[in-house]
Amino acid sequence: MITHPDATTILPTGLLIDGARCAPTTADAVDHVNPSTGKPQIKVALASARDIDTAVAAAKSALPGWAAWHPSKRRNVLLDCARRFRRAADDLVPAIALETGSPVTGGRALIELAATWTEGAAVCIEQLHGQVINHGPGVLDYTLVEPVGVVAVILTWNAPVGSFGMCVAPALAAGCTVVVKPSELAPFTSVLMAQICEQAGIPPGVINVAPGLAEAGAALVEHPDVAKISFTGGGPTARRIAAAAGAQLKPLLLELGGKSANLVFDDADIPTAVNHALSIVGLAGQGCTLPSRLLVQRSIYEPVVAAVGRAMAGLPVGDPLDAASLVGPVISAGACDRILGIIGRAQDEARVVVGGHRLGGDLADGYFISPTAFADVSPDSELARDEVFGPVLSIIPFDDEDEAISIANATEFGLAAYVHTANVSRVHRLAAQLQAGSVGVNGAGVPAGPHAPFGGIKQSGYGREGGVSGLLEFASIKNVAVGL
Repeated sequence: MITHPDATTILPTGLLIDGARCAPTTADAVDHVNPSTGKPQIKVALASARDIDTAVAAAKSALPGWAAWHPSKRRNVLLDCARRFRRAADDLVPAIALETGSPVTGGRALIELAATWTEGAAVCIEQLHGQVINHGPGVLDYTLVEPVGVVAVILTWNAPVGSFGMCVAPALAAGCTVVVKPSELAPFTSVLMAQICEQAGIPPGVINVAPGLAEAGAALVEHPDVAKISFTGGGPTARRIAAAAGAQLKPLLLELGGKSANLVFDDADIPTAVNHALSIVGLAGQGCTLPSRLLVQRSIYEPVVAAVGRAMAGLPVGDPLDAASLVGPVISAGACDRILGIIGRAQDEARVVVGGHRLGGDLADGYFISPTAFADVSPDSELARDEVFGPVLSIIPFDDEDEAISIANATEFGLAAYVHTANVSRVHRLAAQLQAGSVGVNGAGVPAGPHAPFGGIKQSGYGREGGVSGLLEFASIKNVAVGL
């Protein structure tokens, strides 16, 4: 049985509005269950529609002052935020583990992700500038780049610390203020990250955090003073948000699910390809860009299947606060049951290479699923087409490039794709044909980094995070024409 420290000494409760920690206006609360123990550990205070009004009002009030900051001043304070994220790692890592079950190594990686993306947004500020348009004599025509206003940032539960850097920092860099609504499953670290930002000098009201359920989310999306919505999460929720936003013609940035194909050709570096395939267990498989479908050329298929099975069987699963653990639990009992249901149905159609069960012993009370790989998966099966969002890898054979592309594109998602090959011409042929917002080659990760655009197509969403493209998502371009 896993025992953890008292969550009330590590996890902050309540809301953060206008620079102050506060209780919600109602007594609504839910238990937060530790994914590693399966036991309630702390109450989650839930924001009401009235609390959302207060948070949006604070963001609206802070907007003129924050937007008026000189770009270099905003840059410097965001760079300081990034430094402080790293310095706070020893405090943030236990909070991440208790909140989501992410192991120590994964927690530190998420903190570094947040810091790196915050730095990336900061340095892109200086590239956010207008243009002079040549109309010829008699007219001076130029553009101004202005913040869109108050942004609703709705975060998913799988990696809120990383998402804070990817979603909040670009909005701040563009001069916007934000109301962050984290999931009730992972509501705590967003408050901690916002407090660190305020310690760095970001004024009160620029970042407000209000965890809540669907009522709070709806109030935030429909609020007339919210200018744009940035949502990271699943397709069903995104469709409801889009419908509500559409009634007000409110713009959206959607980063949704994925079913990323990982194509391994017979000229690939096999150890690199196998190691990359193992990244499916990152965040216990609860990541939208993870390479959940491994497509292997038939001539090397069985050796790769065997190598993946051996490597996956040796991955250490356990208490996320144990530095030796690489794989932690999934987020909830519901998620655990759903994933095990998919695994159970797949066993009737595909070959279990490794795993395929819930772990017992000292881990029995938590939501631990053994790292699992299936071979001989049909491209038309549930396992190959639907997002499992758990530590489950589907391995599929192919004969040639055309078949590999056909299988890779046979899904409603289009977030990421991966290719392993020594053939440079093949890389570029495939990159042009794969239906994905990003393509990683020979072990390169997705997203590539804070200076590159990242986002999806099809049911994986629209809009881009990262680089100048990411800042422009939160900017409004105004044209000014002056007669001379």
